[in-house]
Amino acid sequence: MQIESTNGPYHELDVQGLAIAVFKDERADEGFLRDLDALTGGAIKSVIDSEELKGKEAETVYLHLIGNSEIRAQRLLLIGVGERGEYSTTQASQFAGTAVRALRGKSVKSIAIVPRLEGNPEEIASVVIEGAFMSLFDPDKYRTVDKEERQIERLVVVMAGADETGLKRGVERGRIIGESVNFTRDLANEPGANMTPTIMSERAREVAGEFGLSVDVLDEARMEQEGMGSLLSVARGSDEPGKLIVLKYTPSNGAEESAGLLAFVGKGVTFDSGGISLKPGENMELMKYDMTGGATVIGAMRAIGQLKPPIPVLGVIPCAENLPSGKATKPGDVVRAMTGKTIEVINTDAEGRLILADAIAYAKKLGATKIIDMATLTGAVSIALGDVHAAVLGTDQELIDEIIAAGKEAGEKFWQLPLDKEYSKQIKSDIADIKNVGGRKAGTITAAAFLKEFADGVSWAHLDIAGTAWGDEAKPYRSKGPTGIAVRTLLRIVSRAS
Repeated sequence: MQIESTNGPYHELDVQGLAIAVFKDERADEGFLRDLDALTGGAIKSVIDSEELKGKEAETVYLHLIGNSEIRAQRLLLIGVGERGEYSTTQASQFAGTAVRALRGKSVKSIAIVPRLEGNPEEIASVVIEGAFMSLFDPDKYRTVDKEERQIERLVVVMAGADETGLKRGVERGRIIGESVNFTRDLANEPGANMTPTIMSERAREVAGEFGLSVDVLDEARMEQEGMGSLLSVARGSDEPGKLIVLKYTPSNGAEESAGLLAFVGKGVTFDSGGISLKPGENMELMKYDMTGGATVIGAMRAIGQLKPPIPVLGVIPCAENLPSGKATKPGDVVRAMTGKTIEVINTDAEGRLILADAIAYAKKLGATKIIDMATLTGAVSIALGDVHAAVLGTDQELIDEIIAAGKEAGEKFWQLPLDKEYSKQIKSDIADIKNVGGRKAGTITAAAFLKEFADGVSWAHLDIAGTAWGDEAKPYRSKGPTGIAVRTLLRIVSRAS
């Protein structure tokens, strides 16, 4: 898709479709809509007077522009964006996604988008393009019939009077981020047979080669040398060998890590059957997405390699399949993590925390001073927060606040859960240092309490994205399936630290 920006008049653009934001209860005889009404020969007043469009979020009216219209575009899409005072970059991004999906469905190939958001034009252009690219993802990769083949060939963001250079920078940043979010979603959508730990490491190598990252992939022999018994205990049940992927971005400005090294650690369980503690069969097919945390890290690093921030960033992705076999770890087994800490495995379906434990420890060994891990870790987070908020917990309140604020800017919601020391009592083991589950109470919190045991000495936060990484229903601006949550938030955090 060719993307452009312009600070000129929207009505002169040579495009097939024009999408314009409309605020709730906005009048056709005032301001912007009055001018639009005049250009369309009274069509806007007719739509609003008939109450066909009231400006509520995601309301749409589609018009063919014929007759005395002075707008060059052939079709006009009016999209409600809600209250003017609540309109933000999040809504503008969703508006753009709604516009692209709706007009693509009408076989429109070239679109101009008028977001009508006041603020930094570069930032607005970026989020509009992010939303547009994210809207283009569909999970029908392997469908051979009735597949959506219609494509958008050209997209123009219109911001009258804005600085042209800033607009171009924003458009390019939005493209990089939008494509990287979709890259993450594509990884998460792959069937388990097509996204093994080996294949995931190959995809990471491709990203590193294309975008100038360094890459190291530890095989099981090297993990054994490092003492990663916790990670290896999960991989043991599968014929597919486990991997530990390490990606690193180093800025060309020679910035030293003495100021600290930010690391992202993501769970990469490429398929999760539950192991010996086998999951119920219903919906088990969705467990292909249990590597979304790892995919998020690779997607974020893909964008970082192109955006080139002035600080170094580390990405660590532990990968394994969790399957039952004669070699699989059994409930009651005791394993030893890289730190030397012993773990009683009560439930083999609590495997994500086992692989993250060694990955966090390895990130620390590589010099990380600030670690954010992310994982589809617990079903309990869906009970607590549904599919609206992801959970954030940690030991550094400043970092947690930064994640929440960055998420708000990116349109991704995070809700802090407590991590008081009393919760750690639930994971005490009778025969080992700790156990990998703490019972039915506070499941999301005790999982974080487990990870905290391996994050001592660093600034650390944990994101549980199990309830938000997969959308069961399509939105006007997004398909059903993998959402790509946290990629944009992580990139905001890097930008804030730059």
